[in-house]
Amino acid sequence: MNRSLAKQAFVAASFLAATSGPALAQGKPPAGPQDADTRAWWAFTGELSGDAMQGRDTGSAAYERSAALVANRLKAAGLKPLGTNGWLQPVGVDELAVTKASARMGRTSLRFLADFTVSPRRGMPAQIVAPLAYRGYCGAEELGDVAGRLVICHGTRKSGLTTPAAREAAVRKAGATGMFEVADPGFTIEPPRWPFAYARSFALAGQLPAADSFVKLTLRAEVLGSLIPGGAKLVAAGAAGRPLPSRDAKLPLELTFATAERRVTSSNVVGVLPGTDPALADQAIVLTAHLDGYGHGYPVKGDDLYNGTLDDAAYVALIVRLMERQKGKGFARPVIALLVTGEEKGLLGSKYWVTNPTWPLPRIAANINLDQLRPIFPLRRLTVHARTDSTLGDDVEAVARSMGIVTQDDPEPERSLLRRTDHWNFILAGIPATNFVFGYEPGSPSEAVYRQWYRTGYHRPQDNMTQAIDWQAAADFNRFFYTLVERVANQPKAPAWKPGSSLRPKP
Repeated sequence: MNRSLAKQAFVAASFLAATSGPALAQGKPPAGPQDADTRAWWAFTGELSGDAMQGRDTGSAAYERSAALVANRLKAAGLKPLGTNGWLQPVGVDELAVTKASARMGRTSLRFLADFTVSPRRGMPAQIVAPLAYRGYCGAEELGDVAGRLVICHGTRKSGLTTPAAREAAVRKAGATGMFEVADPGFTIEPPRWPFAYARSFALAGQLPAADSFVKLTLRAEVLGSLIPGGAKLVAAGAAGRPLPSRDAKLPLELTFATAERRVTSSNVVGVLPGTDPALADQAIVLTAHLDGYGHGYPVKGDDLYNGTLDDAAYVALIVRLMERQKGKGFARPVIALLVTGEEKGLLGSKYWVTNPTWPLPRIAANINLDQLRPIFPLRRLTVHARTDSTLGDDVEAVARSMGIVTQDDPEPERSLLRRTDHWNFILAGIPATNFVFGYEPGSPSEAVYRQWYRTGYHRPQDNMTQAIDWQAAADFNRFFYTLVERVANQPKAPAWKPGSSLRPKP
């Protein structure tokens, strides 16, 4: 570990110890929030992300129980149902899963999900026996004769080197059987996360891609040396973006796969708080958060239940809490609470709602989405997606400034966070939208905590009710959200795209 990473790890550990103390070490919930509103929000978060809800996996019975729980809370808060089946909008989802896989080369075996994973595809062969060819960054000029081989490519995201799409296109064109992409440990802003919970692909019903025999796999960098001579040095050179050689393995690799396909139904939950101003009835504000999580998956530290507390039960609970605070009293504009399914499976629930809306899209003025939020350090800076693309960003700026919060554009655009959560489907539909991420000063203790969470909490069983929370930061963001919704839903002018926005719909 280099000095910078070591320092970050030390600061993060110090923060976790200070905020959770011995309670977290003993597996007990940390000390809770002090104010009544934050306590109520966190209590409902616990109902949604406790073990009884089984991680709310898309299409599971536990997910439908959580959807019914949310619907009942919205009903009690005075909203009107806006689904196609009362409060619910059932969404058909096709799932293709690799239920079992193995990889062996001579006496070397790799662990499925811990050392390698595979992208499930219809038409995958049940068995492959093929020579291995390491080809660095897998530019077309580097490949040579790889027909019938499994090609290993370094999965760099560095500017000026091959992109993931270009690597795959080149390897396919060269006639390879498939490819391994080495998960690049040099991409430190979002480091590779091992193990993977499972290997499953999803699409809206009837939309799984056509059969494809090309196999695409991901390889944990630490095991490259067991397949290719000098693997550790290759990983280090690739992480730094240095030139890489081509090498071939001495023995063929044998892969086996077992797959299963099924169709499930999983429901969006939709309700509306009617507006009070008839002149603004065709300018609804849609509030979104994703109700689904990962469910059960590969165990981490003996725990196989991915509870999904901060991602995203806490922010489903926050939308519900806002509605409860209104006590049936509407804002000037209608406000739609849309709690979607299948976000973790490809933004499926929001995609389905936007293409099958239960409220006409021309009568929607804006979308405010809650995801990717981590109240684990003080809220002094907020990354705002699409911050300068619409007047919605001006509203965000005004509310943040009143609270002493600095707003910023995404400082890490290479992560593509703008496109990785549900507001993206609203933007594609031409609706002004935004989403938020807790920000930090580079090199600060907050950054260390942020990085640590991505290594140990993100999409892991450890995202549960016992993790360390900065309760003041949580309360501050909740208040920011309440104030923002009130401002946007009550002000005279609806949010509008700005002329210079690259996201603005083309005429």
